Amino acid sequence: MADNEAALVARVVTDADQAAFESLVRRYQSPLRSFLRRLTRNDFERADDLAQETFMKAYTSIGTYRAQAKFGTWLYRIAYNAFLNDQRNRVATAEFDESHHSPTQDFAPSASDESDADVAFRWLSDRERAIFDLHYKKGMTHQEVATALELPLGTVKSDLTRGIEKLKEVLRGREQH
Repeated sequence: MADNEAALVARVVTDADQAAFESLVRRYQSPLRSFLRRLTRNDFERADDLAQETFMKAYTSIGTYRAQAKFGTWLYRIAYNAFLNDQRNRVATAEFDESHHSPTQDFAPSASDESDADVAFRWLSDRERAIFDLHYKKGMTHQEVATALELPLGTVKSDLTRGIEKLKEVLRGREQH
């Protein structure tokens, strides 16, 4: 963790310094929202709600942060858990349309501004999308991803390998159409 970041966290913990926390929010707001947008399949409103929930949880529990991992890793863990909880609630209340995950579904993007990669990512599981985003978009090491998502290191590596194969297959199919 950068010294400046460590100082900000310390100010929040010891002095309940809201300005210091706002600095941390500004630092992580865009990457965290993009992570959640990938998980929510570009549901911007849902991703923004989850980002807000993440920052609120981070603020109220920052005293539990022990700096055993980077602050960002800790924050992504909170975001991923918020996403999983939201996902469970959606399944429980039948708001989540399982059919939009079906491999037999048309491979047409729902929005014209989505890249082939964004569309292909829809075919990955929630966990695989989280792993891909943290590793390839956020530049986390395999170990940092494992820590952030509370997964065994081997699972992270296996999901990356399996996900790459899925993406290759989907993109090959896309090229043939």
